[in-house]
Amino acid sequence: MKLYLDTANVQEIREIHALGVLDGVTTNPSLVARALRQAGERFESENAFYERFTEIVREIASIVQAPVSAEALASEADAMVEEGRKLAALSEHVVVKLPISEAGLRACRALADEGVAVNMTLVFSANQALLAARAGARYVSPFLGRVDDIGWDGVELVRTIREIFDVHDLDTEIIAASVRHPQHVTASALAGADIATVPYGVLKSMIQHPLTKIGMERFLADWEKAKQEL
Repeated sequence: MKLYLDTANVQEIREIHALGVLDGVTTNPSLVARALRQAGERFESENAFYERFTEIVREIASIVQAPVSAEALASEADAMVEEGRKLAALSEHVVVKLPISEAGLRACRALADEGVAVNMTLVFSANQALLAARAGARYVSPFLGRVDDIGWDGVELVRTIREIFDVHDLDTEIIAASVRHPQHVTASALAGADIATVPYGVLKSMIQHPLTKIGMERFLADWEKAKQEL
């Protein structure tokens, strides 16, 4: 299973990319706005913000040299297609994110027919995932955490989508999204997700284990003792 980072924070992306484990990035305007606020940037107009958004998408793509999902903000199909073309033109690595809706499906088919990679997002059912795949989506993003929030099983949703795609030989990749904790990552891998897109904090916590820390401390202590005995 491939690992994406779910963020628009360039510093976080550079740090995780340096570990050699990063296969891509997913982002959206909300994540970009949060990252820019944290950096102290403010904007006087929507156009100014959107221009900065596209700059960040281009920068992220240049860092990771791998798929970077960037979300279209339009709500009508024709406008989604137009915006999707502009986003795709930012870099060969850009994947256009569209919501699963009637307009989103129409836009997905149009963009896919032009060779633009589409990630259909806000997927909460296997039927939605199937429709997205039939509309030409290269990726579908079921939202594990949000499904769990309403009392259903997000990992089971991934497992069901995996089975449907395998039975019908659909090559759309499954991105486990809305990942809340490391166990979501493990469970998604076991359920057959192709990709998990993970927040920075969750990915960092995947590295840690108390027994690893204890083992390293003991090793260093033993080494220091051995040096004294030389």
